[in-house]
Amino acid sequence: MVRGIGDDCAIYRPRAGEELLFTTDQMIEDVHFTRAQTAASIGERALARSLSDIAAMGGEPRFCLVALAASDTRWIEDFYRGLLPLAKRTGAAVAGGDLARAEKYHCDVMVCGSAPRGKALRRDGARVGDSIFVSGRLGKLWDRRIQPRLALGQNLRGLATSCIDLSDGLSLDLHRLCVESGVAAEIDRVPVTRGSTEDRALHGGEDYELLFTMPEGAAAPRGVTRIGRVVRGVTGEIHFQGRLLEPRGYDHFRKQS
Repeated sequence: MVRGIGDDCAIYRPRAGEELLFTTDQMIEDVHFTRAQTAASIGERALARSLSDIAAMGGEPRFCLVALAASDTRWIEDFYRGLLPLAKRTGAAVAGGDLARAEKYHCDVMVCGSAPRGKALRRDGARVGDSIFVSGRLGKLWDRRIQPRLALGQNLRGLATSCIDLSDGLSLDLHRLCVESGVAAEIDRVPVTRGSTEDRALHGGEDYELLFTMPEGAAAPRGVTRIGRVVRGVTGEIHFQGRLLEPRGYDHFRKQS
């Protein structure tokens, strides 16, 4: 970072051989959070959601921009008390953003990350015969603390053939990965968080684990779970334990049950 907060724009000078990754994620009151939650937890979560996207690309965080609308200055200060420690731990320097007054609270965190040229993980590389893995148990409570899998994503560079973060549910996000790769999938098991259900693990969303594929027989990182394989078939179609699985994870524009 050449210049952060202080001018009209931040200045970032990329390193040689580095490709930049950009992502942004909104959090809206009464959609993604309520005011009953602490502002600090919301601030941390707002950044963590975007960092999870960087992790899914195998990237390293470089900086973030924070746009925030709220009516309570103390709430805003507490929001940053949650966001700033995570930014420091992960190297996502707060380079700027915007503040506005609004009765309905809203934030949007943009993160810039980087990966070596040609090494970023993508959704379109899965091939027939690949094994499918997830990085942790699924079906977590929607408001639990997010741990972006940044180290795992970076370790998967050059190993994984495709990757996506699980923000909207396994069924929907695996469907998206298969569509991008032009393949189908068969899954035979789902690791379920204690106290949750298989249905929530398949469709609930808000897990922020990594879903990735690797060539069959390749040594997978420790701590991940193999859940199935990539197969030939109708593009985007997923079978779970022999039955067709509907991709009904979280969709903002579809009425949720």
